[in-house]
Amino acid sequence: MNLRSTFLLSTTAVILAGPAMAQETRTTELGEVIVTGSQVRQAPAYAGGQVATGGRVGMFGSQDVMDTPFAFTSYTEELARNQQARSVGDVLQNDPVVRVTKGFGNFQELYVVRGFPVYSDDMTWNGLYGVLPRQFVASELVERVEVFHGPTAFLNGAAPGGSNVGGAINLTPKRAGSLPLNRVTLGWDGGDALYAAGDFSRRFGENDEWGGRLNLAARDGEATIDRENRELQVLGLGVDRRGDRARFSADLGWQNHRIDAPRPAVTPSGAVPTPPTADINFAQPWTYTDEEQLFGVVRGEFDVNDDLTVWAAFGGRSGKEDNVLANPRSAPDGTLSAYRFDNVREDHIFSADVGVRFDLTTGAIDHRIVASASQVQLRSENAYAFSSFAGFASNLYNPVDVAPPNPDFFVGGDLDDPLTTERSRATSFAIADQMSFLDGRLLATVGARYQEIETGAYDYNTGVKGSGYEGDAVTPAFAVVFKPSDSISLYANYAEALVPGKTAPTVVNGTPVANAGEVLDPFRGEQVEAGVKYDAGAFGARLNVFRVVLASESFDPATGVYAANGEQENRGVELSVYGEPVEGLRLIGGAALLDTEIPAGTSAIGVPDYQTNLNVEWDVAALSGLTLEGRVVHTGKQAVSPTVDLDSWTRLDAGVRYAFEAGDRPVTLRARVENLADEDQWVAAGGYPGANYLTLGAPRTFRVSLSTDF
Repeated sequence: MNLRSTFLLSTTAVILAGPAMAQETRTTELGEVIVTGSQVRQAPAYAGGQVATGGRVGMFGSQDVMDTPFAFTSYTEELARNQQARSVGDVLQNDPVVRVTKGFGNFQELYVVRGFPVYSDDMTWNGLYGVLPRQFVASELVERVEVFHGPTAFLNGAAPGGSNVGGAINLTPKRAGSLPLNRVTLGWDGGDALYAAGDFSRRFGENDEWGGRLNLAARDGEATIDRENRELQVLGLGVDRRGDRARFSADLGWQNHRIDAPRPAVTPSGAVPTPPTADINFAQPWTYTDEEQLFGVVRGEFDVNDDLTVWAAFGGRSGKEDNVLANPRSAPDGTLSAYRFDNVREDHIFSADVGVRFDLTTGAIDHRIVASASQVQLRSENAYAFSSFAGFASNLYNPVDVAPPNPDFFVGGDLDDPLTTERSRATSFAIADQMSFLDGRLLATVGARYQEIETGAYDYNTGVKGSGYEGDAVTPAFAVVFKPSDSISLYANYAEALVPGKTAPTVVNGTPVANAGEVLDPFRGEQVEAGVKYDAGAFGARLNVFRVVLASESFDPATGVYAANGEQENRGVELSVYGEPVEGLRLIGGAALLDTEIPAGTSAIGVPDYQTNLNVEWDVAALSGLTLEGRVVHTGKQAVSPTVDLDSWTRLDAGVRYAFEAGDRPVTLRARVENLADEDQWVAAGGYPGANYLTLGAPRTFRVSLSTDF
């Protein structure tokens, strides 16, 4: 049975259930209170249900926002569901510090935090690196999207993909709540794109200590971008055990994601071309991206006694990708030139984390000693093939379809049987002391992580090892929190970033790289941050300032060499607000000011000087169950080159949902429009260091969904 048949049959069943009216029942609450420092349990939701009261702080586990000397926000599954989010990127559109763009030369979601990229495969899954799908993570898999601002090498270790300088993102899997859940959702994403999902959970055992949750989802069809067809299948299964002393979880995920004729990014030559109509597709019809990922994690912790807890987690991922792409360059008048690029990739990841947490008191000081060891191993098999770099012509405003050129001009490896081209292993050991003074009013953290990084690059055609790197580094951290009252928390921190050496790419903007395949030495970055947090019980806010400095790399077209050649400095001020200040009125918003500088004294590519968000939800008192929602996203100018800037842009979104009862079953109807004004605008410049490709914003998009619990 195909997705459209499932949609029609399920819709009929819902309609026949009956027309009675009532408020939707929330049955997905976790039903447990956070255990500070737990590696398994999650923080409960904050007032309004859109964000959580805390989140995972690396090796320290779950911590309350007010006790943490860092800036972070944890977005909930309820927010993602109400906004009909398709991916982690859709959830992050709510964050005033984050901007979403595309990866370099592919269709990976890429998130810019404090002006630095966070790659989708550098997100952690319940605390483990490397196990999440590359390119895209479906929202149906996720209970929390936790956004951490600032370097995390001390807290998590260096990200294996080489990002997470400006921040980090942790995703937590869904868990069975205290009440049974049977939820079916059917949706329309515009055009002929349809959606269906199921979410089912139960708790078992004498005291409901065991829980299981199953999520299924599928999307298919051409939405609002002409000729771009997306197909997605998702399965997520989570099992957990809540015990007084022993806690356990196991998660298995599978995701299959394909896009035919995916609209590519555009690299400008000189001036930025006027953005075309937002629904136009200048992709060649023979291009596609296809990825399938299988991943899982097992995690447990045990309280040896009231003061001593040990934990261990193990996970892995096996993934395959197949792409046929043609990403164009554009002249100022919209004339396009592109060539064909085929590539295949297979990843095999193993990730592990073990640790111990010990509480003790010395005099008037309470200590929490945390020690951990972790390792991430990667083996990647790759092959590629290019057509002639002379390319073929098209036009940004009047696309021209061409016959697929033969990709035999520049070939590396066998697309049908790729060889191992990359191996890496990152091993780290960390220890920290969280000290509490003055009855918990003053908290101080000191610690360090020792990390060994081994990387190796292998010839695409022979499999012979070429360049590589073996080295180690220590990344310290110092942080302090002072709480003059229960509602105010002052904090400051010093933290470092450690970025594994990147492998020089094969081609940059159509120019072959002379040192392609060379592994660069790791980069080190430093951050200093200070801020204040406010919690009024139903409304919270954070204001902070920061400075991050990182060694940078770029490509020199004159020599053909890709190398580290300077440093990038980002300074900024951030404001975030969230909560339900008035019953029935929920807010998420804030702003970020950014000032960035690279060696030439110019702004770094793709870093906005100003960005702001505001999302408002209002429950209409005159009609029980009706909620209105609106969101504005504004991004200031971004550098495209030392002499060219991308114009600022604004996006307006609006939504409505109505919760009622049909045949004694709670039903919720959701309708949403994104880019309400149907603006045609470039929304990002680059994302990958040194690249200045442009991402065109989506056109006006309508989404409708109907969900019922039974």
